[in-house]
Amino acid sequence: MEYNLKRISMAGIAEAIAKAELYRSLNEPEEAESICRDILAIDPQHQLASRMLGLALTDQFTGDQSDRYREAEDIFKHLADPYERLYYTGILYERRAKAQLRAGHPPRTLLALFDQAMQSFAEAERIRPTGNDDAILRWNRCVRLLQNPAYLWNGVEEEEAQFEAQDAPPT
Repeated sequence: MEYNLKRISMAGIAEAIAKAELYRSLNEPEEAESICRDILAIDPQHQLASRMLGLALTDQFTGDQSDRYREAEDIFKHLADPYERLYYTGILYERRAKAQLRAGHPPRTLLALFDQAMQSFAEAERIRPTGNDDAILRWNRCVRLLQNPAYLWNGVEEEEAQFEAQDAPPT
């Protein structure tokens, strides 16, 4: 038996968006992704569905090669609003770095991703709507992560300590 996707109605978009938001908040990003794809099938320019699809993809990042990073990046690059393009691209970099950190990648190898995230947040901050401090909040979260002593962000101190220990005369 062959199964085909069914199209939702234009009148059902608002309800579908609400469901996608609910599934994201329930940590079921695959469900939210499916709903966003249904919306975009009938309204390919729907900005909220596009944005939510990109976020649902980043919600699924695990730090592996299988992460659909390029797909999310492409979605965010095509957002119509310049602020949103910058802000959500920053989230993309930040979430990619955090996923790789959770996956055990050395923190110092992720500095470039955090730098890209923070650059995007700084640019978004410059053009943000009045009263919208989201880019500042994300910037601050990145800074706090980078200041966390649990991670060796540059790795230089660790490497120097290892060399000094190897070169030290026996006691």
